Amino acid sequence: MTQIYKNFIGGEWTNCRTGKTFPNVNPADTREIVGEFQDSDETDVRDAIAAARKAQAVWANTPAPKRGEILFRAANLLEQRGAEIAREMTREEGKILPEAVGETARAINILRFFAGEGARLAGAAIPSERDRVFIHTVKKPLGVVGLITPWNFPIAIPAWKLAPALIAGNAVVIKPSEHAPLCTLRLIEILDEAGVTKGALNLITGAGKAGAEIVSNLNVDAISFTGSEATGSAIAVEAAKRRARLQLEMGGKNPTIVLKDADLDEAVGIVSNAAYFSTGQKCTATSRVIVEEAVLPEFTERLRMKTANLRVGNGLENGIEIGPAINEPQLEKIVSAVLQAQKDGAKILAGGEHLTGGELARGYFYSPTLLTDVNPQMEIAQEEVFGPVLAILPARNIDEAVSLANDIRFGLSAAICTRSITSAFEFINRVQAGLIMVNLPSAGVEYQVPFGGTKSSSIGMREQGAVAVDFYTQMQTVYLKY
Repeated sequence: MTQIYKNFIGGEWTNCRTGKTFPNVNPADTREIVGEFQDSDETDVRDAIAAARKAQAVWANTPAPKRGEILFRAANLLEQRGAEIAREMTREEGKILPEAVGETARAINILRFFAGEGARLAGAAIPSERDRVFIHTVKKPLGVVGLITPWNFPIAIPAWKLAPALIAGNAVVIKPSEHAPLCTLRLIEILDEAGVTKGALNLITGAGKAGAEIVSNLNVDAISFTGSEATGSAIAVEAAKRRARLQLEMGGKNPTIVLKDADLDEAVGIVSNAAYFSTGQKCTATSRVIVEEAVLPEFTERLRMKTANLRVGNGLENGIEIGPAINEPQLEKIVSAVLQAQKDGAKILAGGEHLTGGELARGYFYSPTLLTDVNPQMEIAQEEVFGPVLAILPARNIDEAVSLANDIRFGLSAAICTRSITSAFEFINRVQAGLIMVNLPSAGVEYQVPFGGTKSSSIGMREQGAVAVDFYTQMQTVYLKY
């Protein structure tokens, strides 16, 4: 019998008011329903916000180092249950098991990192120009924050929003994507067991109407969203009406430049990792590889062979490298993007197939795809696909390569493969991206440093690293005459 999972409001697991649920389907085998989740509406969200508002002061009055101890306990609990949660992640999201294990480990590290920040929420003492006046700054919580998270990193992204929000003393209402809500629910279970104040932690599952209430509700002081550019832009407009603090991460069309002096074997590994792993379903994935013409034929052939030999299948099976798309609409988007690229004149060097043979027919599988003869102004070179699709673009030299890399409205992540320190610094100084990689995959980021992009990729303060707490706090300046 399929398990029915509930919302978490005011410290209690509860059904939504509509009484409706929706299925969470395994994208690698659609016969399997991972669970049924609450199809919440605006009323449920209002209940959660009210509970958060009521509990926030109690949680904020818990000393920050004590809040840190609770996050440390949560990290230990997650570590104990990590193997089970990783398997659930593969079942609900589709990514291969080793990637799910890695993501769970990342969430553990995030919790421990921000647990430590509980003892470091320091302000500063500033000398006054007046006699006997002591000035200092204090970080205070915002109040209630709404977190809206995507399906592609179903435990890491919730962790890197929840942990700084909680350590800063806020109460939270989180709505994970309806396409992969189970891992977020597991994280909420663990944080509750670890000792977060009842009501300071609230989970709502459901579709867009639940998220819309979080955005528009006057009792939500800040909103942190990760997802599509279209949804993020709509949130920005709505949040501006009531001047809510806002943090948006909305994707990218990330380039990797390969120069003629690069180690080509290393470059092929870097590019294929960034383009195809996690089925290309990363906002930091490489979707454009810009190759210096002197090595274009050789690099292209090596990458073609690598692409053609990647193993696609159910991520729970040994040796599988690429899993399914998250659902049928996302698969259709990938198929449509490749077909449009062909109509525009691009050629398929490898892949380009909706895979339906044998057990693959039960899931949403698409072969890793390499495209050539791509014009920089084609839709495939400008729009995010969010699938295992990579376009090759030639460049005469580094100047043209950087120009092509920047000729896009996004600016999240960018990488270069080169053995020249001069070329590396030219790239670092000139590329328009928030995350810059040299001889590393564009999609490889770490939890202890800031994350975020430029241009249309991001709005607001950075996530991850110690600076992540800044979004969830307000600075107060205190003047004291003695």
